[in-house]
Amino acid sequence: MISSMFEGFAELDVRVNGVRLRGRVGGDPARPPLLLVHGFPESHLIWHRMAPSLARDFFVVAPDLRGYGDSERPPATADHASYSKREMARDCVALLEHLGHDRFAVVGHDRGARVTARLAADHPDRVTRAMLLDIAPTLDMYEGTTREFATAYWHWFFLIRPAPLPEELIGAQPRLFVEQLMGSGSAGLDPFPPEVLDRYVDAMTGPDRAFGMCEDYRAAATIDLAHDRADRAAGRRIAVPLRVLWGARGIVHRLFDPLALWRGVADDVTGRSVDCGHYLPEELPDEIELEIRTFLG
Repeated sequence: MISSMFEGFAELDVRVNGVRLRGRVGGDPARPPLLLVHGFPESHLIWHRMAPSLARDFFVVAPDLRGYGDSERPPATADHASYSKREMARDCVALLEHLGHDRFAVVGHDRGARVTARLAADHPDRVTRAMLLDIAPTLDMYEGTTREFATAYWHWFFLIRPAPLPEELIGAQPRLFVEQLMGSGSAGLDPFPPEVLDRYVDAMTGPDRAFGMCEDYRAAATIDLAHDRADRAAGRRIAVPLRVLWGARGIVHRLFDPLALWRGVADDVTGRSVDCGHYLPEELPDEIELEIRTFLG
């Protein structure tokens, strides 16, 4: 049962920044707030192996991003701004404000790490510390695209096709899509309990269910890049302390230098590789939790 994986957590279901966000919260609200932000094609369930332990010392907030899991899928805009990382970051700020916290730490994986980076860039007064799991900066990854990268990260280029092509194809075979994508990593499907994997599939099952996720990627290839380029042109750097971790058996490790690339856009960056593939919170939960606790003090 999913609920037993989040024992002591309450279900989250609130409307903030014009969107309904669902997920879970756990721990004493008087403790230091910790926002956990998932990646693709997952939901807040990615944190099930560490959230209950973290909730003993933090107020843990684990939402589904707009367009993902059980959260709302707002309409698209022509420039994809409604799914930009900037807008998702505003969702997070509004959510923590709704829960009574103006300042908080953030840990993000994959797409959630891109939201986390934008949070740190746009809201340095709100974010105390930020941890990024298995990403390099979006702009650097697109500009550094090679045949090897495009082959390994084929979904980046599939999902940005105009609607409704990717949505229709995913919706026709959601389990095939999820299992082929997630199972292609070094650990296969072993890190994902069947009941959790089923929920990831459910989030893509039905008309337009994959729409928000596709819009997230369309935004990443357009308006998010414009935001990143504007920051660099203006000399705006991330001042929030960043801790960057990446899987030693993953694509990011093989094709990029995450530490050097993040130091190119941020002032205070530490990090290292860890012995796993892409899905750090599910493949190596104990080590990642220790990293979180050490980084957050």
